Amino acid sequence: MYISRNVDIELLNWKKTDKRKPLLIRGARQIGKTSAIRQLGEQFTHFVEINFDENPEFSQLFEKSLSPDEICQQVAVIKNIPIIENKTLLFLDEIQASPKAIGVLRYFYEKKPNLHIIAAGSLLEFTLSEIPSFGVGRIRSVFMYPFSFEEFLVALGENSLLESITNASPSHSLPQLIHQKAIGLLKKFLVIGGMPEAVTTYIENNDFLAVQKVLDDLIVSYQTDFSKYKQKVPSLRIQEVFRTVVQQVGNKFSYSYSNATLTNNQIKEALELLQMSGLVYSITHSSCNGIPIGAEINPKKRKFILLDTGIYQRMLGLDLAAIFIEDDTELINKGAIAELFVGLELMKNSSESTIAALYYWHRESKSSHAEVDYTVQHGTAIIPIEVKSGTKGAMQSLYKFLEEKKTNFGIRTSLENFGIFETIRIIPIYAIGIVMKNKLKQIQ
Repeated sequence: MYISRNVDIELLNWKKTDKRKPLLIRGARQIGKTSAIRQLGEQFTHFVEINFDENPEFSQLFEKSLSPDEICQQVAVIKNIPIIENKTLLFLDEIQASPKAIGVLRYFYEKKPNLHIIAAGSLLEFTLSEIPSFGVGRIRSVFMYPFSFEEFLVALGENSLLESITNASPSHSLPQLIHQKAIGLLKKFLVIGGMPEAVTTYIENNDFLAVQKVLDDLIVSYQTDFSKYKQKVPSLRIQEVFRTVVQQVGNKFSYSYSNATLTNNQIKEALELLQMSGLVYSITHSSCNGIPIGAEINPKKRKFILLDTGIYQRMLGLDLAAIFIEDDTELINKGAIAELFVGLELMKNSSESTIAALYYWHRESKSSHAEVDYTVQHGTAIIPIEVKSGTKGAMQSLYKFLEEKKTNFGIRTSLENFGIFETIRIIPIYAIGIVMKNKLKQIQ
């Protein structure tokens, strides 16, 4: 069963473009890259898939200095499927197993521009890091992530609810019953997460225990991959840092965590590898004095979050009963899962053509301490976003940011309904990604 994804629209637009570049789909393992490309393949007369892991002999075609025309001719004969420009989609899967094939991609843009060719792979970033200028200007990248909450609602068939959320705004809140329904589905999503297999398992079985087993398998699979990240880095070292990230979500990362067995440099190396794998994303401190936000970062001050709330809650061992039964005013404050969810939604609803970057603002002084969970750029303005897991909480840090940076408004995202309080726009947590993607201009 294929569940539609937002990236499907991006892929269809690429298909219709006259002057298209070869496409490279990038992202963590098992987030649905291959399924999305196969779905696109149904829009073509012919679909040719080469998996370099399963059929390593195909690498020879890309190592013989053959032209794109010669490669296509030989692939067509071997696969017994015609490769015709504008009618065939050529899909190179697990392309990281053939670095030469990655290098050849750019020549398809120059020599065979009318052929639709897409590549994807697991742990692709490790291979790309070893190929300088692998295809600058000749290859287009699209970045994928696990399901967003919006995609989850579509998967459940909750299109009317999604439309209601999309049409709501701080000046036009949702009816309370609809708001409560959205919160209930948000709780389910936090437990299930956005990994395609977990979402599909829930839809087919309506069984949270079955979902938990899927998440367990995914965690084991990811940890097994650690040995592939870098030969000189022991997998146990990466595993230690991975679990440390889980425990520190929502806080500035501390290298002096309890039971640490590694040096700072070893921890930094493991963090870099985890980021390259797509399992971990960084939130970097910025002074936020002007745009771009990334111009004033302090790389020594970073938080880290996991790629998925389902995997996070499973590794942390959160009480699922408490998540569903607990009063909404104190939704899952344990483990900073609300802050994790918001960060992931910001990434998932950013541009597919660039690597999403997350930032936060923090000021320490003897007289005052202030921190804003996320800051985003909107035009020439920097918008602060404060995350509250429940419906209550002070907003001193948000006000300090607005005063110091001369920003017109800030966003508080919580379990409250849409609303306005002075210069603060209140956005329900479940709607933050949808608003940031479609309606930020309308909430000023």
